[in-house]
Amino acid sequence: MTTKQENISEISQQLEQFKNVRTQTLELVKTLEKDDFVVQTAAFMSPPKWHLGHVSWFYEVIMNKIDQKYEFYSQEFSKVLNSYYQAFGEPHEKAKRGILSRPTVDETLQYFNIINKRVEDFLKKSQINKNEIYLFKMAFNHECQHQELLVYDLQHLLASTYRPVKQNTPPKLSQIEKKSIKISGGIYEMGYNGSDFSYDIELPEHKVYLNQYSIDVFPVTNADYLKFVEDGGYENFRFWLADGWDVVKKNNWKAPMYWEKENENWLRHDFRGKQKLHPNEPVCNVSYYEADAYCKWAKKRLPTEAEWEKASCWNEDKQIKTIYPWGNDHPTKNHANLLESYLWSPAEIGSYPLGKSHYGLHQMVGDVWEWTSSEFAGYPGFKSGFAEYNDKWFANQKVLRGSSFATPKYSIRNSYRNFFKLDERWMFAGFRCVEDI
Repeated sequence: MTTKQENISEISQQLEQFKNVRTQTLELVKTLEKDDFVVQTAAFMSPPKWHLGHVSWFYEVIMNKIDQKYEFYSQEFSKVLNSYYQAFGEPHEKAKRGILSRPTVDETLQYFNIINKRVEDFLKKSQINKNEIYLFKMAFNHECQHQELLVYDLQHLLASTYRPVKQNTPPKLSQIEKKSIKISGGIYEMGYNGSDFSYDIELPEHKVYLNQYSIDVFPVTNADYLKFVEDGGYENFRFWLADGWDVVKKNNWKAPMYWEKENENWLRHDFRGKQKLHPNEPVCNVSYYEADAYCKWAKKRLPTEAEWEKASCWNEDKQIKTIYPWGNDHPTKNHANLLESYLWSPAEIGSYPLGKSHYGLHQMVGDVWEWTSSEFAGYPGFKSGFAEYNDKWFANQKVLRGSSFATPKYSIRNSYRNFFKLDERWMFAGFRCVEDI
């Protein structure tokens, strides 16, 4: 049974985490011009103003769920800031978030601060229980998700015009050897088995059977992928799924998103500006269709998410799973390239030797999310922990694992399951290959 003192301590910790998360969100928009907050450059992205308002509104959803007497700040704000929760009315169409001038930027920032005060008061005054603390932890993780989405959107909106508050130099490379590692087959228990927060879609832990396979030590790099491009990969239907080939032709894809060809040279346009491809960086901003096509061209395949998870967290010697590839210690700047690394791009392969998995695989977290071949669905015995949050998306999505250079360190773990549609590529996604043995 939780004592009153333990409950006070837990609430104090969550208040501190709440302040940290909110500070990090504001840091991402601190250098924006007011005009930047309202622009929507494509239907798949959202204006920075909307992100700020939505993450604030979601805390109101949590407080209303715990205390039904809680009154939302503004019903008009709720109509605009609701993303897809039908329980709170018809959401405003995502593709048209950029046409709204109200609430204004100033009103949104004021709302952000008002919700800060409301959440702090709510946590301090309410005798919330363990399940209700979980809901707030979910809201913190939800805001971390939007911090990452905001970085995706800022790259599409501003690219090198964006001025981050902090920017660090990439770490020095360690010696690298491109190879594959053999992973033993057999029964593997997949899913989250820790004692802290996880999403419902990471549960329950369950047994799967894996055949023996080998998996690449590093993600596919720009240099690797360029060979596919220059070998006519985007002109040959034989490498593509039928739906993928339709997308390639419809959108005239010739290379990954943000790649541009000038004078026979391929460049990438991102936060660093327009530069020649960095050959040893993981390829980034590719869709599932592109990842799958490359694998077919290379006579390999994408891993299933169970194969990816075992390779990332299983300690063969101790016969245990770990929370992160390197163990159970919280991530530091020496383990992985995450949002708090402030690199604003993938790091070259071999940059984080201390972050390798027990099998010796590098950069399983950080840099780029990694596509798997697995359909996004609930695990056997899945039970929804929050209506309309995850389980409504159990169709037509593929699972990605790991994290990217825009993922906050607070929200990473080996069991985390990300998911996107097969043609989406504005997120920081790459992949690594496997082979059957």
